[in-house]
Amino acid sequence: MWRLWLLFDPRRTLIALFTFLFALALLIHFILLSTDRFNWLEGPRGKGAAVKKSEAAPPAPRAQAGGAQVQAKAPTN
Repeated sequence: MWRLWLLFDPRRTLIALFTFLFALALLIHFILLSTDRFNWLEGPRGKGAAVKKSEAAPPAPRAQAGGAQVQAKAPTN
């Protein structure tokens, strides 16, 4: 492994590596900021971008012990 560093200058190689990784991190963050789901600065855009928790469908009924099914009641608001 030490012979590899004889071919490349360690200072220039590490600076180039860190510069590339910093540019890659910026690119990934800007791509995420351009999406509705992962934009942590502005949040979701548009009226139908996200469903509020109160507007979400009720959870599916769960099976109880003994095989009896219980139906979920509609939310009363």
